[in-house]
Order: sequence, then C-alpha cells, then structure tokens
Amino acid sequence: MAAAWKRALLVLLASQVAASASSSEEDEVPGEWVLLHVVQGQIGAGNYSYLRLNHEGKIVLRMQSLKGDADLYVSDSTLHPSFDDYELQSVTCGPDVVSIPAHFQRPVGIGIYGHPSHHESEFEMKVYFDRSVERSPFAEAAASDGRDPGHRHAQAPEDAPPEEESVLWTILISILKLVLEILF
Repeated sequence: MAAAWKRALLVLLASQVAASASSSEEDEVPGEWVLLHVVQGQIGAGNYSYLRLNHEGKIVLRMQSLKGDADLYVSDSTLHPSFDDYELQSVTCGPDVVSIPAHFQRPVGIGIYGHPSHHESEFEMKVYFDRSVERSPFAEAAASDGRDPGHRHAQAPEDAPPEEESVLWTILISILKLVLEILF
C-alpha cells in the first residue's frame, strides 16, 4: 500500500515538473525569432490541410491544438506531405514545433493532419523567422587566428548559465529531496 502511494506521488510530482517546464517553453520566444504569420484553422478527423511556405532562411513552426489533436508534417520535396511522405514531423498530443532549416528547397509543403481520435481539431500555428546564425566550427577557428584564445572564450554566449536550466534543476533537486525523505 505504501509503495503504491509512493509511486502515485512520484507520478504526480513528475507531471507537475513537466507541466511547468512546458508552459514556460510555450510562452517564451527567443529574441532572435521574428513572428511572420499566425494561421488558425480547423481540420476534420483523418483529413489534411496544406500550406505552402515561400520564406527563405531558417523558419520555426509552432502549432498549438486548441481543440482535438492536430499533427504537423513538413517536406521540401512535396507540397502535400503526409504521415507516409515527409522530411520533418511533430506528432505530439500537445504543442508541435518544427524547425525548417535554411537549406530546404522553397516552396516547402506543410501538412496539418487532424488525428482520428477527435471528430474535429482546431489549431493555431505561429510562423517565426529565426535570425540566429548557426556557427561553423571551421569559421570559429578561422576567426580566432592571431587572437588571444582567452579573449574568444570570454565572448562565448554558451558559457553563460541559462536561467531556465537553473530553475528546472532547483525543482528536480527539491523533488529528489522529498522522495528521499519519504523513502528513508
């Protein structure tokens, strides 16, 4: 009986951590992203809606199912991607996110599929242009020629600890302490 309560407590705590982490991710958009479009629509069970993306560069699609469960399929080889023919997909029961690389041929086909578990699905998709520049390790090595290596190290943004990780770690450590207190 006590083991069942411990498992239930662990499941409850894990779901709360996952929910708090996902809700903070949904609301926050990196400063490098520029909102291009907001698309809202409805899709019947087992059906597809198709969109065409012509914007160049790295594009991020963030789709939220407002009702039901809509899934996202992306392709640069067909304008009608499906669950049988796609390059990128996001098929979660929650928010769906797909990052379309800049090297994809344009136009890019976007397929939104209404999952058959719901009679009808409503969705909202936000289309972002990602202005961040992906760094090549070769370009970084070429830029550091003749410079002080410590100088380059001081400017690396990846050395700064992100606040999100520290909050998540604090929550996880608190949960582990609580579980250890219960068990021992």
